[in-house]
Amino acid sequence: MSFRSRRRCLGVALVTASLLILGSLAGWSGAARAAGMAFDPSSCVTTSSTVVPGVHIADPACEFNGAAYTGPFGPIANGSGQLSTVWTGIASDGAAYRVEVPPNWNGTLVMYAHGFRGTGTVVWVDEPQLRHYFVDNGFAWAASSYALNGYDPGDGVVDTHDLLQAFPAVTGLHARQAIMSGLSMGGNITTAEIEAYKGDFAGAMPYCGVLAGNNLFDYYLSSNVTAAGLTGTTISYPTTAAAGQAYAPAYQSTVQSELPALGITPNPATGGQTFTTSLTKTGALWADTVEQLSGGTRPGFASAVDYWDSFGFAPLTHVPFLFGLYPGLNGGTLGFANGSVAGNEHTFYTFSDNPLSHLPQEIALNRAVLRVPVTATSSADALSPAELPAIHGDPGIPVLSVHGIGDLFVPFSMDQQYDAMMVAHGQGNLFVGRAIREVTHCGYTTSELSSAFAALVSWIDTGKRPAGDNILDRRAVASPLFGCRFTDPTPGAHPEFKATVSCPPSSQN
Repeated sequence: MSFRSRRRCLGVALVTASLLILGSLAGWSGAARAAGMAFDPSSCVTTSSTVVPGVHIADPACEFNGAAYTGPFGPIANGSGQLSTVWTGIASDGAAYRVEVPPNWNGTLVMYAHGFRGTGTVVWVDEPQLRHYFVDNGFAWAASSYALNGYDPGDGVVDTHDLLQAFPAVTGLHARQAIMSGLSMGGNITTAEIEAYKGDFAGAMPYCGVLAGNNLFDYYLSSNVTAAGLTGTTISYPTTAAAGQAYAPAYQSTVQSELPALGITPNPATGGQTFTTSLTKTGALWADTVEQLSGGTRPGFASAVDYWDSFGFAPLTHVPFLFGLYPGLNGGTLGFANGSVAGNEHTFYTFSDNPLSHLPQEIALNRAVLRVPVTATSSADALSPAELPAIHGDPGIPVLSVHGIGDLFVPFSMDQQYDAMMVAHGQGNLFVGRAIREVTHCGYTTSELSSAFAALVSWIDTGKRPAGDNILDRRAVASPLFGCRFTDPTPGAHPEFKATVSCPPSSQN
């Protein structure tokens, strides 16, 4: 029996009856901080998981950056100087948690889902970027570390819901309503959560999220096989995670052989771990393909390619980041699904959103690319341990999403695809997408996120759908001013994003 299915069989009763293995109000008081007491990392206790062998749980009462304890986690003051109340602990499902309730709580609880944290053996919980906004405006929040790392959003869904149900037992309080929110992989958790547990949430705000689930891995696959097809390079697609790991060194060498034809040059000063881009004609066609795969013709895309091709990332540090995402090295899910969730058997690759403009070249590319079938077992169960959570696009509640149009790690197309799913289910009026002119991943300003959250809350309370961008209209997306409406106009807010036309001062709401 798999880890996730075994844990689900424990049921809600176990979670609510014995949530706290270790739990308390956080003990680092305002008085202690005011007295200037130095933080001692040795006071933080790392706990071995009793649920997942080999996993260690960082102390949720201490701030942890993935490698070391950096300070205490404790209450903060709102704008009137009143302190919040926080609870931290380790739940019986093997996940650490944090809960914070502000003074003058308005009865709304925000469940926050963090993003992908690699495959390390230490799990940790952190706070949302909007923590201070929540406390200042009367919103409680709660967050889970999940019981293990890796790309397993199904576990995040279960652990987050466990914490939602345990909130009254932890705090002695009862929420009037709950809102789901998460970033990156947490966006996948968000869309899966609100579908798996319909009726438990009043609305959702994912950001930079993998809203369309497994489609993310199709994008990774396609970005790489099109580069190989355009350069006449032969690549393979191993059928198991172990075979993919064995193939990684050969794959890295193969990609390195493609780079000159694309116009991507390793920098000798960094040992070939950073890159400069001056695209050849072949490279420009590849970039055009990636643009169409990631959201269509839109402003600032050249700066996105420059950014995401400028560095390597472990373990494939000697190839540009986009090439290191190839799902053939890990089945796309780092082994959590029972096969590859990525496939492109029915994909037709294009260089433009103008039909027929490059048809002969597109036909040649589509004949040349490696075709890969999906091999992972599917299931009607949204939380089946045999696959990643199924996303259908029928949550039945308001969803407001924020996404950067130049993010090529989790591309803007994730929002477009989820929007289209909701339209297909007759729920298009329940989705609002807001495009941000930025090229990093989840690099939003607090102003961008807080204005989006305030709009979602108003939507929930009044029923009036807030403003958004028409992300399914290719002409709107291709406009030189696309993304201006909701992007923070503060100079330097998104320095990596560069477009031929700047946003006028009056473009924002």
